[in-house]
Amino acid sequence: MSKRTSYVLLAFALGCSRCDEPDEQAPQAGQAEQAEQAEQAEPPPEPIRVLEPVEVNMDKVFLGRRLFHDPILSGDGTISCATCHSLDHGGAEPRRTSIGIRGQMGPINAPTVLNAHYNFRQFWDGRAADLQEQAAGPVENPIEMGTTFPEAIERIQADEWYAQRFASVYGGDEPITKEHITDAIAEYERYLITPSPFDRFLGGDEDAISAQARRGYETFKSTGCVGCHLGINVGGQSYQKMGLVEDYFALRGGELTEADNGRYNVTHDEADRHFFKVPTLRNVAETAPYFHDGSQEQLADAVRIMARVQLGRTLDDAQIADIVAFLGTLTGELPEHARLPEQDVPPPRTADEGSPGATSE
Repeated sequence: MSKRTSYVLLAFALGCSRCDEPDEQAPQAGQAEQAEQAEQAEPPPEPIRVLEPVEVNMDKVFLGRRLFHDPILSGDGTISCATCHSLDHGGAEPRRTSIGIRGQMGPINAPTVLNAHYNFRQFWDGRAADLQEQAAGPVENPIEMGTTFPEAIERIQADEWYAQRFASVYGGDEPITKEHITDAIAEYERYLITPSPFDRFLGGDEDAISAQARRGYETFKSTGCVGCHLGINVGGQSYQKMGLVEDYFALRGGELTEADNGRYNVTHDEADRHFFKVPTLRNVAETAPYFHDGSQEQLADAVRIMARVQLGRTLDDAQIADIVAFLGTLTGELPEHARLPEQDVPPPRTADEGSPGATSE
């Protein structure tokens, strides 16, 4: 017999001998200890975290802010980043899908740019690793801004305000580059962090949100919504299949589009078909219409559908109203310098002769 086996048997025998002896105080002591441990135990951490500000270079922010609102980056001088990411609409757009140069309709609904810094990838299909890579995409997309960076840089260099500001921020001896432009826009977007009443609630202010919103948060958790919508951005940290337990696209109706393929368009892996980056729910009350296809105008309808197709749950009207009240508490305040001051509004732009946007359809 090994020493290890002997020790185990000895411990077992001693334990049993003690079990044979009456001890009225032992259970009481154990109960008291358990009660003390229960009092000292910390509550489980909340699945949603308090939003934190981001350190930024304000000189770049001010430059990026004007670029973000300036149609100088588009081929016909009509489309800016703010066209599809309006600060007056929660950083998103009040239409089903985006509108590009010459009135072209895009294939997908633009997600909010607010708090996008905290997304693990950018775009619905996650094709951009960060905000700077994302900022480059629309400029040369023929349906969106429809120009090229060499053409955009030529226009920017001819603008006195930009020439002076780029020289100040990036160095007077450096030519303006695509990297400078996208870096400035990305820095502005990193600045767009919107703390909300719910963050104050998480910080201990019980009165920051209503009783209905508190009920909605508990329903949000118990229903399982926090399986995807969690963390500092209440989402934006994973991919998920649209229609995990029920076919969303059959429920929606209509023909499937290329945009409906989601992540598959990037990886061409069949396992990724209909997978999308989980959107942030911050400011969601202001960003209708909802989903990648912009198919739902009302937040309550979006909640009802998501509970059904993602979780297999049927929520009643009271539960949905409570969750919508909770989601309303995620509407935050724009930072002080988010909006472009009137004195910095760029002049009207016109398409350069011979540019891609100069021809009409």
